[in-house]
Amino acid sequence: MRALEILLERRWILKSREKELYYQIKDELGTVKKFLMEKLGYQVIVNPYLVKVEKMPATPENWMGIQEFTRKIEYIFFCMILMFLEEKEAEEQFVLSELTEYIQGQYREEQIDWTIYQYRRHLIKVIKYCVNCGILNLNDGSEENFARDDTSEVLYENTGVSRYFMKNFTQDIMGYTTPEDFEKQEWIDVNEDRGIVRRQRVYRKLLMTMGMYKSPETEEDFAYVRNYRNMIQGELSELFDCELHVHRTSAFLILGEDCRMGKCFPEENTLSDIVLLIHGIISNWIQQGRIEVTVDETIEIPKEKFREILEECKERYGKGFIKTYREMTTGDFFESVQRYMLELGLIFLEKDIVRIRTAVGKITGHYPKEFLENGGRDE
Repeated sequence: MRALEILLERRWILKSREKELYYQIKDELGTVKKFLMEKLGYQVIVNPYLVKVEKMPATPENWMGIQEFTRKIEYIFFCMILMFLEEKEAEEQFVLSELTEYIQGQYREEQIDWTIYQYRRHLIKVIKYCVNCGILNLNDGSEENFARDDTSEVLYENTGVSRYFMKNFTQDIMGYTTPEDFEKQEWIDVNEDRGIVRRQRVYRKLLMTMGMYKSPETEEDFAYVRNYRNMIQGELSELFDCELHVHRTSAFLILGEDCRMGKCFPEENTLSDIVLLIHGIISNWIQQGRIEVTVDETIEIPKEKFREILEECKERYGKGFIKTYREMTTGDFFESVQRYMLELGLIFLEKDIVRIRTAVGKITGHYPKEFLENGGRDE
């Protein structure tokens, strides 16, 4: 049983949907609870509804958030659904029109008109997410009927777990106006001991980011990793299959092939494969002296040169891509790949400069020699 991997990978384990897993995790919680609380500073929630670890990153990352949501209004609708459910008992039913009326009454930024298809489409996306993650049960009807006709009704049931979705805050957050306010609040309870804060921050970075990098702001954290690398490696490897790689200015937690804890790279999709091929080209360019590595082990190149690298990838390997990427225009291909690499923190943009992080050199990909010799045909 991979209790720690499951708890870190998933938002929660619901008893109503995975009863056997719920009891298995609950029984094995004792083996990992101390690690979660002491090393990561994570609270563990166990009740008749669910088992959940309240996970917070050391710093927010581009890839974090609800991946199904693409617009600000969808996050707003989601928060309003959570507010709406605060007044509902567990297993209490309600019809969609109750919710749409509530949102209309609460939304202040603009007038919500459900006769406009786009508003309905955004709400449907949010409701489907609520159903998928277990906040709501769909009892009768279909959201797609609402997509076609704003007067259509759908019957839902409140499962009772919505109140555990948001993190519990120990301080009043009504005066918070920036993301940094929430970051500071996370460490308020342990601020008396800087050692505890540093330790928890380091473990969170290793477990929840693509890599940990040395900088003037992270000098103290990086020193902790270098000084206690053997202890960290031993402790983590006892809990799951992993290796800690520490370099001069970076550190990475490399997971074993069968280890999965949330979003990992590479993923099982074509875009991830393309990025691996791009990493290979970057390594070749370094060896050829076409680009140079800076003192802090990063690469800074003009955006035009980065575009050249992506164009070379598409030209050299494009025949092996799925149709979507094979037939993309060069501009669309560039935007798609750049957005993905930005999301993962593999690159950063500074005006017309692209900063390539050390993680790019940790894992690269290439097609077999036979594939290239056959002109991109897998024979």
